[in-house]
Amino acid sequence: MSSRPPSPPPRLPGYEYEQILGSGGFADVFLYRQARPQRRVAIKVLLSNVLDDSVRRQFDAEANVMAQMSTHPSIVTIHQAEVSDDHRPYIVMEYCPRPNYGVRFRKERITVAEALRVGVQIAGAVETAHRAGILHRDIKPANILVTDYSRPALTDFGISIATAQGHEVEDSQGMSIPWSPPEFFADPPRADVRSDVFSLAATVYSLLAGRTPFERRGQRNTASDLIHRIAAEPLEALDRPDVPPELNRVLSIAMAKDPAGRYDTALAFGRGLQQVELALSLPVTQMDVLDDRGTPAMHSAEDDEMDMHTRIRKVATVDPETGTTGHGDRRRLDPFAGVAPALGAASPAGPGRASSASSSPGEATQLRPAGARMASGPAPLPPPQREPEEETPRTPAWPFVTLAAVLVVLVGVGATLGVRYFVAPEEKERATIEVNTPDAPREPPGKPTSVGVEQIAPAKEGGVTARAKVEWAYPADYEEGDHFQVYWKDLPENYEEFSGRRDVYGQNSTVLEIPPGIEDLCAEVVTVDENGGASGAVQACLEDG
Repeated sequence: MSSRPPSPPPRLPGYEYEQILGSGGFADVFLYRQARPQRRVAIKVLLSNVLDDSVRRQFDAEANVMAQMSTHPSIVTIHQAEVSDDHRPYIVMEYCPRPNYGVRFRKERITVAEALRVGVQIAGAVETAHRAGILHRDIKPANILVTDYSRPALTDFGISIATAQGHEVEDSQGMSIPWSPPEFFADPPRADVRSDVFSLAATVYSLLAGRTPFERRGQRNTASDLIHRIAAEPLEALDRPDVPPELNRVLSIAMAKDPAGRYDTALAFGRGLQQVELALSLPVTQMDVLDDRGTPAMHSAEDDEMDMHTRIRKVATVDPETGTTGHGDRRRLDPFAGVAPALGAASPAGPGRASSASSSPGEATQLRPAGARMASGPAPLPPPQREPEEETPRTPAWPFVTLAAVLVVLVGVGATLGVRYFVAPEEKERATIEVNTPDAPREPPGKPTSVGVEQIAPAKEGGVTARAKVEWAYPADYEEGDHFQVYWKDLPENYEEFSGRRDVYGQNSTVLEIPPGIEDLCAEVVTVDENGGASGAVQACLEDG
């Protein structure tokens, strides 16, 4: 949330301004009603005082990238990009009216099923961007909007770069620290597709934890504290009783400190989440990927079961000479065993592998060379079984292994004691430090002041209702993280359409539709802090209501 006041909305031909939706470092987002075709749209407008050419180029690049990607069902759709009469570039985007996940994860308990579904769908969007050569670099809950159909949609490609330039990142300006990987803070900063995998996993973690991954309740959580923990401290496992060990393992792999220990692609991470869905007997979420590359992606035995839940527009072919890739019935080594230990040894296929009627996915799939015909006759008989040959008894090796292990332990203990008593200096007593204590509970926030209601648009033919603008002043104790709720007071029961409370973030005004046929209509405004504490309501009435 930006601490500056929002800029005035521009006058745009064919669009009628309704209210502000949010503010950022270089732009504001407004809600407009488009005249033709009639619909509500979100319009992102660059600030008029931004004179930096690099920021303007970045803004134009965002419009181009999102337009290229917006056919994906989990990426926000771009309708238009133009420059207003007051020379401010703007982007017309799909309006997603439901609260984004940046708002939701702090206020409500998100289920494991929903977090997995969002993770899989956004993984498909991120994989699509990567295959088009684009790194997002700012994946976080607030950049996952929710459409009218409750579908998550990724937005804000404002600091995205080409994947080929990931090793040339100049700095980490504009990136969101709580969800950034360690390599963003290296000297020099680095980024590749595995950086986006880390941020996406950190986002899924936040949805389930109700906090960012390296935030510590009751402790100091400044930017420097978070950067130190991201770089040096291990990821704490989610302690929710409904989070299975398989999910903690998938997240720990995706958020490994060393990029080499993570999933190589967002597709692999999404399939890891799908495996968790299988382990929990949940419906497996479809993952959509648009592949613009000319070469097929690498394929492994673990992917076979997930192929039916992944739509890749360019289908990878299978070589008829070699079959599936030559892995046959051999067990595939776990590439992440050094990052997160496997959960049991019963299944070599990794976490969350569900059992099936066949012993392996390959048994349910028949691969044939192109043009080959199915055999019409009975299948050939298997070759006769050979009698096992009698082997010569061998001398067991365990006595020698045990003796060697005992000798190694004795030598190690002796060397340690020798260093402690003859080489190492006596350790000095360390001074004690004060332990951070939780802040005292905050009193309820102060009431908003100078509340006023004014009609700004009359009712029109065709069912268009009149609208009123509600304005107020910030209370003296307003803090970052607070917001306001605005609503009409004491509406009759048959006015449910107008009776909901509107949450307002980062601004001190909003527009409400005026319920028809009511006299002495009054609005109320309350202040709400980040912990849910609310002030008393302040009332203002519409004179000509």
